Amino acid sequence: MSISENNSTASNRILSALGESADLLKELGEKFSKNGFEISLVGGPVRDAVLGKLVKDLDLTTNAKPDEIQKCLKGWADSIWDVGIKFGTVGAKVKDYVFEITTYRTEQYEDTSRKPSVEFGKTLEEDLARRDFTINAMALRLPNFELVDIYNGLTDLNNKILRTPLDAQISFSEDPLRMLRAARFMSKLDLKPQADLVEAMKTLAERLKIVSMERINDEFNKLLLTDKPRPGIELLVETGVAEHFLPEFPALKLEIDEHHHHKDVYQHSLTVLDQVIDLETKHQPQIEADLVLRIAALLHDIGKPKTRKFEGEGRVSFHHHEVVGARLAKKRLEKLRYSNEIIEQVCLLIELHLRFHGYGDGKWTDSAVRRYVRDAEEQLIRLHKLTRADCTTRNDVKAEKLRNAYNDLEQRIVELSKQEELNSMRPELDGAEIMKVLNIKPGPEVGKAYQFLLDLRLDKGIMGIEKATEELKTWWAKNS
Repeated sequence: MSISENNSTASNRILSALGESADLLKELGEKFSKNGFEISLVGGPVRDAVLGKLVKDLDLTTNAKPDEIQKCLKGWADSIWDVGIKFGTVGAKVKDYVFEITTYRTEQYEDTSRKPSVEFGKTLEEDLARRDFTINAMALRLPNFELVDIYNGLTDLNNKILRTPLDAQISFSEDPLRMLRAARFMSKLDLKPQADLVEAMKTLAERLKIVSMERINDEFNKLLLTDKPRPGIELLVETGVAEHFLPEFPALKLEIDEHHHHKDVYQHSLTVLDQVIDLETKHQPQIEADLVLRIAALLHDIGKPKTRKFEGEGRVSFHHHEVVGARLAKKRLEKLRYSNEIIEQVCLLIELHLRFHGYGDGKWTDSAVRRYVRDAEEQLIRLHKLTRADCTTRNDVKAEKLRNAYNDLEQRIVELSKQEELNSMRPELDGAEIMKVLNIKPGPEVGKAYQFLLDLRLDKGIMGIEKATEELKTWWAKNS
């Protein structure tokens, strides 16, 4: 296999990362070459391969038109499909590998839209010029695996620099979503954005309004799910970009009084995010990053600006900020097009994140512990993590006291769960049995009776069907 002598170290690393797909890419390159066309691996797969990461999905670019691409693939690919013929993209699968092959493109943007007018280009060089960042503007010519790096993306990767191939002002004005992508790559690859890139984000932040909420949602989620999303989030806040899709978060930059009687809510929230990410694996190991938990951590205190009250003598209160915060989060997440399921889960965590602080020195009754579990429902494990992460005090004694108190609460939950199956807690009589005991037909009264029995179960634990029936009859006699 022929490898260009230039950037040979990078080329060797790329071939190693490509693994079995290198042979398939060589075959593909030879097939296109025999038909008189160029084809190159391009963008993210090249970047990841340079970093030594295993590459599965393969993006390629060619001077062949879509119908010509399909002819070249026929008889070689296991399956072929249209990804976006009008944009010049054809998809193919060979073994476990997915190929997306796009005709060279040039793009023209209107001021009011991030959707370009696409025209087919003639050269690889002009195709690379339209890429978002230099680290994504590298290509590997096939079949000889020659690294094409016009904009020095390899050097930028090595030096941990994030910059655009062309002028950042033009790049971000044409496609404002690239500003969120800048934040994601900064976090994902630990890159430092160039000054002109940051300045362009500050200047063009308002351009984000032409981007659909669905695209913003997708890109923001990718940022949140990186190993270290904090730097990228800070970039979005500092440049003003966050103001245009998540204004409640930059609003956490409250003024800190000169005596520092209350913490920096903005930095505290970022620290809580850091700590829940740490707890995702340490507290109860998970294979995947937890989007719901990370959103809840980021937004758990967004009710504080609206509830802040100066009490005198440097004291500040935020009464009921968890309730207000859950309400604000619901409105914002709806605008960002999150699913109802995610919204409900996040808002429940925000609403309950302060409940533990009433636990004090472990004085909760069994009834209070049951209600804590009941209210958290399926979010109990996440609530454990969020509550623990919310402790960011630098006072070691106070921090240790909080940890011990929560350890005690968790232990009590475990003990009660063993006795009473807290997670599936139900009244000791179901709806049919309630109607039989009270001799009533289906209706609102059945629901009220069910809630009475559930409250009784939470307050007094298991009492047996006979005792529960007796209590139900007594309650009914007083309330019917």
